[in-house]
Amino acid sequence: MSTFSIFLALIVIVAFLLIVVIMVQNPKGGGLSSSFGGGGNQQLGGVKKTTDFLDKSTWTLATILLVLILVSNVAINRGIQNADSKALDIDPTAQPLDQTPPVQPLPTPTTSEPAAETTE
Repeated sequence: MSTFSIFLALIVIVAFLLIVVIMVQNPKGGGLSSSFGGGGNQQLGGVKKTTDFLDKSTWTLATILLVLILVSNVAINRGIQNADSKALDIDPTAQPLDQTPPVQPLPTPTTSEPAAETTE
C-alpha cells in the first residue's frame, strides 16, 4: 500500500466524520444540543458543552482535512522524475511543423508512338 493510498483513506474517513458532525448541528440552535431539553442559555446536562464540542470538532476536523490534502500532494507518485517537457524534444529527422514538404512533379509518360493527329 502506497503512502498516497494511506493519505487517501485518511482523507475519506475525516471527510465522513466532518459530514456527520455538521449534519448533527442545527444552524438555529437546535440539533443535538436541543434534544437534551436545552434552549436559550441553559447549561444543565451539558447542553452548552455539547454545542461547544460540536463547534470545536468541526473546526478541528476541517483543519485536519486541509492538512491531509496538502501533505498528500507530496506523496503522489509522479511516475517520471524528469521535469523536461517532451514537446520540447527535437527530433532531427522530423519535419518542422511550419514547413510543408517539397512537391514532387508527376512523372511525364514517355511513349514511343507518335500522337495521332486529327484534321477537321
